[in-house]
Amino acid sequence: IKPRVEAYMADLNEELWKLGILAKTQHNEVAPAQHELAPIYTTTNIATDHNQLTMEMMQKVAAKHGLVCLLHEKPFAGVNGSGKHNNWSISTDTGVNLLSPGETPYENAQFLLFLCAVIKAVDDYQDLLRLSVATAGNDHRLGAHEAPPAIISIFLGDELSDIIDALAEGHEAGHASRESLDFGVAVLPTFDRDTTDRNRTSPFAFTGNKFEFRMPGSAVNVADANTMLDTAVAKALKDFADAMDVRGDVPFEAAAIAYIRKSLAAHKRILFSGDGYSEEWHEEAVSRGLCNFPTTADALPAFVEQKNIDLLAGMGVLSETEVRSRYEVKLEKYNKLMNIEATTMERMARRTYLPVISAYATKIAKGITTVTSAMPAAEMSHERRELSTLLDGVDAIYEGIDNLADLHRKAKAFECAQDQANCYAHEVSPAMDRLREAVDAMEPIVAREYWPVPTYDDLLFYV
Repeated sequence: IKPRVEAYMADLNEELWKLGILAKTQHNEVAPAQHELAPIYTTTNIATDHNQLTMEMMQKVAAKHGLVCLLHEKPFAGVNGSGKHNNWSISTDTGVNLLSPGETPYENAQFLLFLCAVIKAVDDYQDLLRLSVATAGNDHRLGAHEAPPAIISIFLGDELSDIIDALAEGHEAGHASRESLDFGVAVLPTFDRDTTDRNRTSPFAFTGNKFEFRMPGSAVNVADANTMLDTAVAKALKDFADAMDVRGDVPFEAAAIAYIRKSLAAHKRILFSGDGYSEEWHEEAVSRGLCNFPTTADALPAFVEQKNIDLLAGMGVLSETEVRSRYEVKLEKYNKLMNIEATTMERMARRTYLPVISAYATKIAKGITTVTSAMPAAEMSHERRELSTLLDGVDAIYEGIDNLADLHRKAKAFECAQDQANCYAHEVSPAMDRLREAVDAMEPIVAREYWPVPTYDDLLFYV
């Protein structure tokens, strides 16, 4: 860790501890100048408040050290973005972790029931989980560089997957011992703890005694994701309790395992252990009927799907009016942010980059016109190629600006907020990417003293 960053970390730790926030920063992350803060778990409401305070404190302390703390999910193209790993479990009021496999067959049955509830919840309401982390910034991050894809799936690891398959299909698990419960299903008396943290492409992974939801972006309020997850799991457990109330004369254990087997068979489609980045998985996810919302504009309409309104209203979390209000607020926020970004990009390209690229091209052109016949042909050829590249770049930037401006006007003309969001996501955003590529291509060519902003080298390695 570089000395300036280490000093910042030490100061940040102390300021967080003063607020009662149990967290520590101490190590580098994958990208240059990227670092991780690790909070210690607590109850959801407190952890969410701590997370909000932590983001504020990170930025305040950074300013004191002459640094800037970037909470944007993908500030740099081609390198890892930043996100939050939301470690989630469920426990009793006496501290018993209900997602801990346990040491006896009975505890394992209990664990399998709660595991089944989570699997059912994530499958039934995968669209709600996706929209809970949907932001303009996170759209850039998801799907590459260790960030999970936009398709929700669950990774359990080999051992648990084998047991789930056995329960769903009614045969003995390959990893299981011969000891069986009275209701005739071979189970494992003791699970070897497996962190199962190897698949970095999974959005929702089991990690020993908890699940890790890896989709939230670095700037997001984790209350949304936890509200949706908590509500969906509560509904899954309510469905189980209702089923047990009408089981008749069937013993509770037998009825429970029958329910687990039926539920797992119905929701196995959400389980996936492979490469979430692969084209094959995207095709398979479609065949499985899983949701794929690559952008915020694609994800937000799920908020007002009737099944989701029924869930949130039925569980007493949000009324239908509150759901629709939040949908409109999220849409407006997305549209306003995209409007700001598109406007800023147009102005920067016109006023910041084009003048200096043109000035440097003029310098090169003057050099060519004043050369004498004594200049070697190879050197003159190099100068002419450089000038040609610069002029082509200027043309590409002008074309990109005009295209972006046209599409931006088109987006702003929509009266329907959802139509506007769709245009921003699927037309304006790709146009912004193309303009950025045209400008970025000029950075290695234009002399450093001409370039008007810090280069990637400056930004990533200056600290």
